[in-house]
Amino acid sequence: GWYRSLFHNDSQLSTACTLVSLTLLFDSFSVIHPPAVVMSNLLQNTSLLNWDVLEGRNASPAPSWELEPVPAIVNPWDVLLCVTGTLMSCENAVVIALIAYTPTLRAPMFVLIGSLAFADLLAGLGLILNFTVTYIIDSGFVTLLLAGLLITAFSASVLNILAITVDRYLSLYNALTYHTEGTVMFTYITLILMWVISTALGSLPVLGWNCLEDESTCSICRPVNKNNAAALAVSFLLVFGLILQLYLQICKIAFRHAQQIAVQHQFMTTSHSSSTTKGVSTLTTILGTFGFCWIPLAMYSLVADTRTPVIYTYAMALPAICHSIINPMIYAFRNPEILRSLRIACCLCMPYSFTMRPRTPSDV
Repeated sequence: GWYRSLFHNDSQLSTACTLVSLTLLFDSFSVIHPPAVVMSNLLQNTSLLNWDVLEGRNASPAPSWELEPVPAIVNPWDVLLCVTGTLMSCENAVVIALIAYTPTLRAPMFVLIGSLAFADLLAGLGLILNFTVTYIIDSGFVTLLLAGLLITAFSASVLNILAITVDRYLSLYNALTYHTEGTVMFTYITLILMWVISTALGSLPVLGWNCLEDESTCSICRPVNKNNAAALAVSFLLVFGLILQLYLQICKIAFRHAQQIAVQHQFMTTSHSSSTTKGVSTLTTILGTFGFCWIPLAMYSLVADTRTPVIYTYAMALPAICHSIINPMIYAFRNPEILRSLRIACCLCMPYSFTMRPRTPSDV
């Protein structure tokens, strides 16, 4: 009754009684434990000092925004690379399907074009997986495997272009013996050797040529280290030099054939002159596109490091990646047989029944 006369309601009385009990509890434990220890133990139990509970009210729940994880910010460049990889995969998948389901497209030239399309297809799938790994899966070993896949795919793409160039050179230099079993065997041996080299280059990050343990050794393309990136860049420049030399030889052979035709007919007809000029312009376009897309990235990887702004890396890598989109337009869809197969597949006008004719130098 005396306590009730000091407080206006039962809620205040209950609060006072709780405080008195806490005081007595503190006094009883202070004999054994120092006061600082007791206060530390009491502060660990936050419910004892929650005044909402002491006053009989329910504690308000924590705001939902404090419990939800902050979503990762998506880089627009990564989205662009993922879209590019999707387009690349679809385009090269069409080329592979046309070559696989057309019985007459079995010449060495079409085998090399199919191998190039398969390499570019792997590169596109690697870009899609790179987006998934970056924002969903955070694993160092998976990152190394993905880096190896991309290196293998792009290395095989460049080496396939070299193999196609060699095939075009042989079709002109050895025109009489080109359509033989020896050429077919040489093509398959070249493909096997080329993919073995590409796989070996792609396995270097997994075998230890990476910068996961030492970030200071990273190149512009993490997790590839500087030594690996430099070796890839120098290898590409050597391959580009070989392609350039072969295309120069192809132009010389084409001009020599044109001169021989002119001597036989005592003059050079307009059709022969325009055909030679068109062939040279086509080779110039192919070589110029290849160099424009890949040389900037190769040179940039030799001089840049992780301190360089990442936007420069994306700007240099995007043209090289887009070259895998251009490859089907240059090497596949310009071919009359593949283009005819594509039209038949799209229009469904008639079964594919035309025969395979030997390739002539004018087709190159």
